[in-house]
Amino acid sequence: MYRVLASRALRASSLSHKSSTSLASLTLSRLNHSIPFATVDAEELSGAHPAEVQSFVQGKWIGSSNHNTLLDPLNGEPFIKVAEVDETGTQPFVDSLSQCPKHGLHNPFKSPERYLLYGDVSTKAAHMLALPKVADFFARLIQRVAPKSYQQAAGEVFVTRKFLENFCGDQVRFLARSFAIPGNHLGQQSHGYRWPYGPVTIVTPFNFPLEIPLLQLMGALYMGNKPLLKVDSKVSIVMEQMMRLLHYCGLPAEDVDFINSDGKTMNKILLEANPRMTLFTGSSRVAEKLALDLKGRIRLEDAGFDWKVLGPDVQEVDYVAWQCDQDAYACSGQKCSAQSMLFVHENWSKTPLVSKLKELAERRKLEDLTIGPVLTFTTEAMLEHMENLLQIPGSKLLFGGKELKNHSIPSVYGALEPTAVYVPIEEILKDSQTYELVTKEIFGPFQIVTEYKKDQLPLVLEALERMHAHLTAAVVSNDPIFLQEVIGNSVNGTTYAGLRGRTTGAPQNHWFGPAGDPRGAGIGTPEAIKLVWSCHREVIYDYGPVPHGWELPPST
Repeated sequence: MYRVLASRALRASSLSHKSSTSLASLTLSRLNHSIPFATVDAEELSGAHPAEVQSFVQGKWIGSSNHNTLLDPLNGEPFIKVAEVDETGTQPFVDSLSQCPKHGLHNPFKSPERYLLYGDVSTKAAHMLALPKVADFFARLIQRVAPKSYQQAAGEVFVTRKFLENFCGDQVRFLARSFAIPGNHLGQQSHGYRWPYGPVTIVTPFNFPLEIPLLQLMGALYMGNKPLLKVDSKVSIVMEQMMRLLHYCGLPAEDVDFINSDGKTMNKILLEANPRMTLFTGSSRVAEKLALDLKGRIRLEDAGFDWKVLGPDVQEVDYVAWQCDQDAYACSGQKCSAQSMLFVHENWSKTPLVSKLKELAERRKLEDLTIGPVLTFTTEAMLEHMENLLQIPGSKLLFGGKELKNHSIPSVYGALEPTAVYVPIEEILKDSQTYELVTKEIFGPFQIVTEYKKDQLPLVLEALERMHAHLTAAVVSNDPIFLQEVIGNSVNGTTYAGLRGRTTGAPQNHWFGPAGDPRGAGIGTPEAIKLVWSCHREVIYDYGPVPHGWELPPST
């Protein structure tokens, strides 16, 4: 079944965009065996040809007698065996991290040639991802474990490649740029340096199996750290293959460890190895636990209940409706930046916006993976949440609300049509219990829609203020006064403002991350890398000379 779906998705993408690269990918995908680093074939991955995912520590790939067998999200067939490290096998990983000094593998005073090394690794890795057969290999592998349309999977590979291109050549050492300030007297100067943490850990989720772990991993390495990387086992095969590509491109084998384990085992490693910094991307519940366990030595890019406000100036209804559909339902809503709540100004109610949203949602089909399995919520859980919302006075189902038809998605995953529930804004704010219910994050194709009148903007701003996750947001308006009011009274770290405002989008050319929390992590840009993967160190040079005629002063 999967091969049919993936082939249809690729053909649809190729034809709609007339992309010669995608057409080349279709041909070259048959040549995966010629990819020098690959140990799996995304096309052949099945119950009859299962893959095995290994861990990597102290420069060696290792297996395990403890296997986690993964089910194909599209048909329930066991198709990947993940050799997971259990609590008895953690010591090599603890030892490996402990061998890295606090001042890192390189810093501005130590082994500076390694900045150039990583510029070269980035250059070679970017070149590999630019090869159509390699890009197609990763896009198809992503589809196998985190089913999404070919265009969405290929977009993830594209962003990853562009990021690597951004840090070729001298760009890695430019991340460690320092500054100097004149001192109080001759021979004294203050120098500020970006300094690595040394042993660090990275924990990333399932929804972007390549982009999130690769961007954070390379950022950690650029700044001189030694990372231990853990990716959600459901999708870790993608990063395992990327690790093999990086080794092929010159990544020193001892610089990175890669582990497959359950959360309990990883928590044990974190407590025993005591890394100097941990980057966690995932749920708020786990994030808060880790923040306590690690005594605050953590950076977080946690849950995102993301909102979009449509302003009073109605224009380009077709475009705005399309963007709303993309933000809410692309990747089946399994993006931390997905549009979870849509605030619609009453002026938009005079347009066919909602009917267009319904039409766009109904275009999405399992056959081309524009809608697909939900990997962290079951169908029953999502439908139960919908029924609870429909008990709120004035609420109603706008569209969706049913299980997908004619699917073979296993029951451990979710299979829901793109769904929208309307809830009156007055009811949302009526009491804390209702507010918590409405703003519960459902990591799937599910959104809340509400309407506000021209004098109810303060209610919208109150709803935004009460939210606890501040990742992405959009203010769809070209009215500068309206934009000023909403942006000035909100806090989301990545906010799109203007007619083309969106909530989804984590390209390599701008900061992506939350705001309003000192633990907040960013991704993608030089500023994000420096903030997350280095700290400030000040060195004050004081060479003298000692003033002529200096005498011993009295005690002070």
